[in-house]
Amino acid sequence: MINLIIGKKGTGKTKRLVEHANEAVRKSTGNVVVIVKGNHLTYDISHDARLIDIDSYGIQGVDAMEGFLCGICAGNYDVTDIFVDSTLKIIGREIKTLSEFLEKMNRLSALADTRITLLVSADASTLPDEIKAISTEV
Repeated sequence: MINLIIGKKGTGKTKRLVEHANEAVRKSTGNVVVIVKGNHLTYDISHDARLIDIDSYGIQGVDAMEGFLCGICAGNYDVTDIFVDSTLKIIGREIKTLSEFLEKMNRLSALADTRITLLVSADASTLPDEIKAISTEV
C-alpha cells in the first residue's frame, strides 16, 4: 500500500512523517526504514528504525530511487514500512514523474508486502486524479 503525506512547505508534513514512522516502529514485527535528505531527523526518529541519509548514497532521480527502494526490499525480506521524506527533491519535481514513480512503488509494495509512505511537498489540489487514485493520504 502506498500512502502520501501531502502539503505545502510549513504545513507539518515532516512532523506527521515522524509520528507515523515512530508508531510503525512500535507496531512492526519487522524492520522500519526511514529515508531522508541529510541528518535532520536523527534525534526525532526512534533508534529502532533504520534511518538512511539518501545523500550519502548519491541517489538522484526516479530510476535511482526506484532501484534503491527495490534493493532495500530485496535485501531484507522483513521490511514492513518504508518512509521517504523529500520525495520530490529526490526524484524530480515533475508531476508526471511522480505519477510513474507511484505506480512502480505500488507494485513494489504489493510484491514485497511493504507499506510505503512518501512525503510530497505540493498543494494537494494541484495533483492530478491519477495520483489521488493510486494513493491515500495519511
